[in-house]
Amino acid sequence: MSVTPNVTMTFSEEQGMLLDVARGFVRDQAPMDVIRAQLETETGFDPALWQSMVDMGWAGIALPDSVGGAGMGVGSAVPVFESLGGGLLGTPLLSTTLAGQLIWRAAGEAAASWLTRLCSGEVGALALLDHADWGAANCGVSLGSDGCLNGRKCFVADAGVADVFVVVANDNGETILAIVEASSLSSDALSHNVVIDLTKRSANVDFTGVAPVEILRGDRVASALRDTLLLGALLTASETTGAAALCLSGITDYLKTRKQFGKLIGSYQALKHPTVDIYVGMENARSFIYHGASVVDDDPLSEDAETACRMAKVAADEVMVFAGDRSVQFHGGFGFTWDCDSTLFIRRAQWAQQMFGGAIHHRKRLAALLLDS
Repeated sequence: MSVTPNVTMTFSEEQGMLLDVARGFVRDQAPMDVIRAQLETETGFDPALWQSMVDMGWAGIALPDSVGGAGMGVGSAVPVFESLGGGLLGTPLLSTTLAGQLIWRAAGEAAASWLTRLCSGEVGALALLDHADWGAANCGVSLGSDGCLNGRKCFVADAGVADVFVVVANDNGETILAIVEASSLSSDALSHNVVIDLTKRSANVDFTGVAPVEILRGDRVASALRDTLLLGALLTASETTGAAALCLSGITDYLKTRKQFGKLIGSYQALKHPTVDIYVGMENARSFIYHGASVVDDDPLSEDAETACRMAKVAADEVMVFAGDRSVQFHGGFGFTWDCDSTLFIRRAQWAQQMFGGAIHHRKRLAALLLDS
């Protein structure tokens, strides 16, 4: 048995500054009452808040300056997403970042016009899943001889607010990326999903009869798609780790104020020990996401980078599930109600497990990476 030796983890001054700025932004602009106010809205986020994030350069933070990005590399997005998760802030940033990464890695500066649009604040959406199964081939949408697409994609994140769709499709056995303008879709193309986490939105999108504006094909497409899925796992893990930290903060505040039988419930070991387990799991997940941030770059992801992304997703999912469950239990009957924030954490935990593969999915692939056959 052999285990990968790469344990690189760096935390640059730039990442530290991004973490401080992003945490301050969430604290000042998106307190919990603001988040709750958006849960029942059509988009789930405030467009003015999104524009503020664009103005700070976050929409293009992982893209090079030659296409209008910040040129800080994809690893720099980790502290931003950790901070956004620490406020349960739902915006199209994850979708836009991943759409940009897929286009950049598949076409480079040849697709500069699309990347510049994403950096400037237009929302990108990654249309991948045909049957909502991360193990499927996911190329049910095909390109016809007439130059139009045929088929639909399921659970397309932020489809309702997207300006540009990057559609994974099939052209006579070849995997291609079809770039579609949202304006070219029919009025009934979108069928909105009901997802458990109301800070996140998605829809099924019927692309039948739509002619792509541009098609990306070639040897780089498969590698770009693989790497973008791994980066999706890493950035989702970053969000989830931040959410686990917020959940832990809520738990500790409650344990220090709630009394039972004349004593603070935080004095009971039955509650102390799980709380410490959440803290350890959260810090463990943080180590994994910043290890991932240290080894991913603009080049095709190495085996070490793949391992880091998958391990980060496993660690973050597991601590979030445990933290959300304990938060509900510790709050007693109130923890099961809509008015208690615990319900938001357990919903985020359930959502995160479905995005870019859950713990079982990634463990199966880590076994092949880490263990000799």
